[in-house]
Amino acid sequence: MSNLTLLRSYALKTNPASLPPSVLFSHTENTLTIYDAYPKSIFHFLILPRTNAFLPLSVFDLTNLRTLLKGNKERAKEVISTLNDEATKLKKEIEEEMVNRYGFKWDIWMGFHPVPSMEHLHLHVLSADLRSPSMKTKKHYNSFRPKLGFFQHIDDVLSWFDAEPSYFNKMSELKKSKYEPLLKENLTCFRCDAMFKNIPTLKSHLEEEWNKLVQKEKAKHAKQSKRRRETEDAKSTTSHGDSSSGTPPKRQKLESPPDDVTS
Repeated sequence: MSNLTLLRSYALKTNPASLPPSVLFSHTENTLTIYDAYPKSIFHFLILPRTNAFLPLSVFDLTNLRTLLKGNKERAKEVISTLNDEATKLKKEIEEEMVNRYGFKWDIWMGFHPVPSMEHLHLHVLSADLRSPSMKTKKHYNSFRPKLGFFQHIDDVLSWFDAEPSYFNKMSELKKSKYEPLLKENLTCFRCDAMFKNIPTLKSHLEEEWNKLVQKEKAKHAKQSKRRRETEDAKSTTSHGDSSSGTPPKRQKLESPPDDVTS
């Protein structure tokens, strides 16, 4: 089977549970969530519409975002809204895992590629770090760089439906001639906009940026922990006093009583 249609074969399955655990993360009656085989971030998933869930749409209507938007507008909005709902749930799970594994959470991106490399509509859900051995080329990086324009955030796509019809028609064209050149744009850090000549130097910089983020979050956590301890200590000290009379707590005697003390 060609890699081009691999996602379609997953979406056609009547029993997604038959997929290996290395592929399948979860599924619902309408969607299929899988691990990206070549993740570009620490967390990277794909959410697919199942082919039997949105009839009368065919597998060809669901080939990609462009083919979906060319069809019935309301049906297209239903499909994308369903993917968005599932992505929102997945986002919460990722954030919980972020906290469990790293002690903090960071941004998560959710969006489509206007010119995807594989057939069958799929929504990317990935953490905003782009730290992965699989991120090897300029095309890989620029296809997810959030402000470049190739990665179409799902909130933006949903906003097209409520815009002027002419705007929707313009955006839904998703012409290759408009988007493919973006993949050849200069390599620029998505965090600080610094420019780099090649992927190795960019990845080294992204690692530095990640380490800064980790240190910042550790410092924030330490500061919050200190404040909590100080608050708890203050409450503990107050609880020893007589709150009704407003008198300060009695000082405990630290010295031993005199020898001639009698009962």
